[in-house]
Amino acid sequence: MKQQSIAILVLRVMLGISFLTHGISKFQGGIDQTAAWFDSIGIPGAMAYIVAVVEIVGGLMMIFGIAVKYVGPAFVVVMLGAIFTVKKDFGFLGNDNGSGYELELVLAVISLFFVLIPKEFAKIRSKS
Repeated sequence: MKQQSIAILVLRVMLGISFLTHGISKFQGGIDQTAAWFDSIGIPGAMAYIVAVVEIVGGLMMIFGIAVKYVGPAFVVVMLGAIFTVKKDFGFLGNDNGSGYELELVLAVISLFFVLIPKEFAKIRSKS
């Protein structure tokens, strides 16, 4: 395997794991509580279910390399939503009131990478 392919695989799997665990955490804490929190910040509570499903299903798809070019944009939308509805007032690194949006921005950029990278570079190839 080429080093480039291995690096892309590691990046893709880690991105998938990150989203998968965030989606699972929304259910572990009680999805109804997550929905209520969404409502409290002015986002329809139903969006909590949508975001959680995108994170879980999309995370699994990213880990297994399925429809990566479609999952990537969904992740970008989720991260931009988090930045502009929750994190922007805290700044890039955060402040005494909350954590900043640096993680969400990094995850969005990595997700965008998988949208923009040519499909053939994202595949693992063996030497033949």
